[in-house]
Amino acid sequence: MNERQRYLETVLFGTPDRIPLQPGGGRESTRERWYKEGLPREEKDIPAYAYRMAGGKLKLPEGGPGFWISERMIPQFEEKVIERRANSQVVQDWKGNICEIGNEFTLEHLRNAIDFVTRSWIKCPVETRADWEDMKRRYQPGDPERYPKDAAALAASLSDRTWPLIWHFSGPFWQLREWLGFEGLCMLFLDDPDWVREMVYFWQEYVAALLEEGLRHITPDEVYLSEDMAYKEHAMISPAMTREFLLPCYQRWGEIVRRHKIPVYSMDSDGHIGELIPVWIEAGINVCDPMEVAAGNDLVAYRKKFGRNMAFRGGVDKRLIAKGGRHIEGEIERLMPVIRGGGYIPGCDHGVPSDVSWPNFVYYTQLLAKATGWL
Repeated sequence: MNERQRYLETVLFGTPDRIPLQPGGGRESTRERWYKEGLPREEKDIPAYAYRMAGGKLKLPEGGPGFWISERMIPQFEEKVIERRANSQVVQDWKGNICEIGNEFTLEHLRNAIDFVTRSWIKCPVETRADWEDMKRRYQPGDPERYPKDAAALAASLSDRTWPLIWHFSGPFWQLREWLGFEGLCMLFLDDPDWVREMVYFWQEYVAALLEEGLRHITPDEVYLSEDMAYKEHAMISPAMTREFLLPCYQRWGEIVRRHKIPVYSMDSDGHIGELIPVWIEAGINVCDPMEVAAGNDLVAYRKKFGRNMAFRGGVDKRLIAKGGRHIEGEIERLMPVIRGGGYIPGCDHGVPSDVSWPNFVYYTQLLAKATGWL
């Protein structure tokens, strides 16, 4: 099987020859540790190198080009340092947020997921109706900069691709939080719910237009949403509020997904998502990740509860990867019923943190490769 076939067969509860090997990877701070512990700096595909160090002989798939769609605002805000302090700096990022970050970080860390960045929020870009009107003008789905210039030719070249083509979009909760800030959004649900509905509907129709334009050229294998709307024990808003405010948006996009026969409609959210999964199933979403164990997500229990209505990615406890040895052995063994049952690609339940040593990452990759058929 090629990479695309194997991926779809796995998440759709089919019969793959092997389960995709996706141990995860480290961000900047993790990689810096690994370089000191034996990872060559010139290695770009770290999971593949770890697999080889673990004894792997098979050629791992390398993927290929995609057909991108940009949802980001145009124009973006000016990125700038507003104030430098003794141990921190106040900056404005490309989204218009003003926040305080450590001096060890740059504005690039806020643009891309280079490392885990702790920040203190000072001001978010939408505080008034006037701010909202200014923000809306930055999201025009017809802007040609949002799509490849050679869309028709690129789509034709991807018609026989052997790797999955995935389109990623921010979910409505994620996007409204980007505009209003977390506290601002939560208060607005109570203080002005009609404005929340207005913003959700705007984002709903904006992304729908992006989807429809892209689908004029090519059909992806997956539409992937990011929400990050749960804490360690519960969702950030109740399932009832999720159904009231967000479900219509998920369903609108889900209708497009089904009409165009896109096989995978997936959701990314940190935290404990057990009470949100039924809402997402209702919306037609059929894959979730990263399934953080520390937040109480139990894939064995979820499989019993949700059956084949939901597939999963991730779900391997990062804390036990860090402990290594018998701890990670026990974790993989715990997950074997779900691995054998299909509809699951095991991997680290978030970005691999810097407390995971390089030897432990290699050993974890070895165990994962054995469990998924690569060793």
